[in-house]
Amino acid sequence: MIEVKGPASRVAVIGTGAIGRAVVHRLLAGGRDVTVWNRTESRTTELVAAGARPGRSVREAVSSSTLALLTLKDYTAVQQCLTQLDMGLSGQTIVGMYTGTASEARQAAQWVTGLGGQYIDAGIQASPEMIGTTAATILYSGSRHAFEHHKTTLELLSKPRFVGQTPEAAAVWDLALFGVWYDAQLGLLRALDAVREAGIDVAEFSHTANTQLGHVVAAIAATVSEMQQATYPSGPADLTEHLTVVRHLIELRTGRPLGDGGLPEVAARIEALIADGRGGEGLTATVG
Repeated sequence: MIEVKGPASRVAVIGTGAIGRAVVHRLLAGGRDVTVWNRTESRTTELVAAGARPGRSVREAVSSSTLALLTLKDYTAVQQCLTQLDMGLSGQTIVGMYTGTASEARQAAQWVTGLGGQYIDAGIQASPEMIGTTAATILYSGSRHAFEHHKTTLELLSKPRFVGQTPEAAAVWDLALFGVWYDAQLGLLRALDAVREAGIDVAEFSHTANTQLGHVVAAIAATVSEMQQATYPSGPADLTEHLTVVRHLIELRTGRPLGDGGLPEVAARIEALIADGRGGEGLTATVG
């Protein structure tokens, strides 16, 4: 075990679910002095046996540490724990490690800073078994000073990535990444459902779907450049041509179990751009 001396070695972990347990074990292996608290006390027994200190309350656990990681399932649980901190937090950093929204991150930051502490929001793009490996991605935002101060400890969990000084930056980044997956996966499921209904071999169709998804991935750099430069070349099709296809897709998806994917709103946006004389632009113009 690596011995780390000084206040920075003292860490509290609030919440000992799958992620929390993985975090505690990694911190202990890194020589940190870890205090744990969980609403169901029996869930900390294994961790205490491994070397963690038990906290009798959220207040006691946080008071014992300079860095507190709230490894909880959602903002409701975070809020319940924060309301128990009826004390000053000067010199302490609270990290919210949960999947939440931008407004929730701002609220947590406001609560912590109101008590004199520093707040960091975290988005975990990793499963419990990935914690402490190079495969883990954890995003952080909020107080850069606090992030730099505790970076050595955070590096025990993953290669930390600081994504912005607003509290909500990590939450937005995290949810946007989830959104990429959901949009792609649900889009694929809608397509497979439609072709199956038409009697088409879904396995055969999947090969062409793979190619189509590859076009999206290959165009990421160009799409980013268009957004940054606010120029929207038509590419393979302009907005007037896209509108025709989008309308056909709306008809194809009507009444399907996964809905239309928000395409009527997309069609309305394209129609507005065409009416504004921008029909010759490409699809990226819809977010311009």
